[in-house]
Amino acid sequence: MFKRIALFLATNLAIILVISFILSLFNVQPYLTQYGLNYQSLLIYALIIGFTGSFISLFISKWMAIHAFNIQLIDRPANSAESWLVAEVRKLANQRNIGMPDVGIYQSPEPNAFATGWNKNKALVAVSTGLLQTMNQEEMEGVLGHEISHVANGDMVTLTLIQGVVNTFVIFFARIAAFFVTQFFRRDSDEQAQDGFVYYGVAILFELLFGILATMIVMWFSRYREFRADAGSARYVGKDKMIKALQRLQQLMDKTPEDDRAPAFNAMKISGHNRWLALFSSHPPLEKRIAALEKRN
Repeated sequence: MFKRIALFLATNLAIILVISFILSLFNVQPYLTQYGLNYQSLLIYALIIGFTGSFISLFISKWMAIHAFNIQLIDRPANSAESWLVAEVRKLANQRNIGMPDVGIYQSPEPNAFATGWNKNKALVAVSTGLLQTMNQEEMEGVLGHEISHVANGDMVTLTLIQGVVNTFVIFFARIAAFFVTQFFRRDSDEQAQDGFVYYGVAILFELLFGILATMIVMWFSRYREFRADAGSARYVGKDKMIKALQRLQQLMDKTPEDDRAPAFNAMKISGHNRWLALFSSHPPLEKRIAALEKRN
């Protein structure tokens, strides 16, 4: 846990330093002046802030995942299970015409797998020990087909672009809204220092509000890409194998009381039935994913 917190803090510090450098490099002028808002400077500022963090996170996502989860990359398979895992990923990568991803295993009792990386030809596919212990090879094929589909579809890059766009709009419109609100309630034109302090406080509140709405957009795409990755897996490894993998996950969830589930399991966002909370879920409910696959020819 301490290692993950340290990596998180280091990443955010790096983002702040890079943003400061870019703002200085492009000589971005202050967007809030004594004459009002400079919309051109504000837009440039919002673009730099909105996209820089997203792209830095994308470019270091593979390195971050390896260190945060202590993933052991498989350079030389040590047993038959690792040999099968590497061979299956290689087969799926060849089918989708992408470079062979790095393959790794990390210690976790939760049945989980993920793919990451900024380039679909230099990606990482990682599986948990819990997944290896609870699924048979057919179910594993469905899971791996799903992750390789994410890589082949370029989902990591697309999600980064969407995140950058919504970040830009959130920052841009929050600062505009804050300006007009503070101007409307302004009492004394001489209170410049106080006005500036109040303005940035109101801007933060608007960013939080608009950020909630923006998160709904990002999570909608995240759910859409899960359906698309399921369909890709069904196409290349077989619909039945993908359905079996999802059904197995459902069985494991049903056997685990909700209060006893580890945070990593809850993070999969696959058990919620509250319609409002579902808008902020990165994964659709398993029942809907299974139903969508069953409708496929």
